Amino acid sequence: MTDDWSERLRQAAAHSPIEAHWWQRPVLALDLSSGNSRLQGFDPAQPAEFCDWIAAERARDGAEWAHGGYGEERVVYRMSPLFGGDSEDARSVHLGVDLWLPAGSPVFAVLPGAVHSIADNARFGDYGPTVILEHPSDGRSFHTLYGHLARRTLDHLRVGQSVEGGEQIAWLGTPDENLGWPPHLHFQIITEIGDHQGDYPGVCRPAERRQWLQRCPDPACLIPGLRP
Repeated sequence: MTDDWSERLRQAAAHSPIEAHWWQRPVLALDLSSGNSRLQGFDPAQPAEFCDWIAAERARDGAEWAHGGYGEERVVYRMSPLFGGDSEDARSVHLGVDLWLPAGSPVFAVLPGAVHSIADNARFGDYGPTVILEHPSDGRSFHTLYGHLARRTLDHLRVGQSVEGGEQIAWLGTPDENLGWPPHLHFQIITEIGDHQGDYPGVCRPAERRQWLQRCPDPACLIPGLRP
């Protein structure tokens, strides 16, 4: 998707993927980058330790919730062989934005569209239950991905189902449901989905950063509370 297309998305009448009241509450821009010296003293492969660390970061900043992560190079992905572990070509650059909220929080479609695909990506470190929506625009389509959802979401939707912007489509899952991650929504824009169904890379190799970020532009352009 070109820069002019991204600008068009910023002008779309998008809805927040989370309840609007969160944007009025103190929020932390959570830093999971390799440059954060405080990413020490806990094992991200242990969900309870990871949850406690995020809670401590929020308390340190006086925040009630957290967001962030687009384009961020993260060391936490070493917790799972899904991303390549400690290998030289491991995937570590995050392609979406994370909204760290309590399990059970409702999730909403940002724009009108249809359910493209649904899957339970049940590998440690993966998305867990995932929904991808398709959105038509000027004769073309782009997609939005919602990951780390509650398993009941999978029974709530069907492929091809129409959704309205602002319609609730899901709930956030527990660490057991979203494969080890503390509760959060991974939200991502996809401009070239190819043959993917219910899944799409949310992390890329640093050497491939530019092309993947072009395929997955900054989700802030579709989140009213984050728009530049």
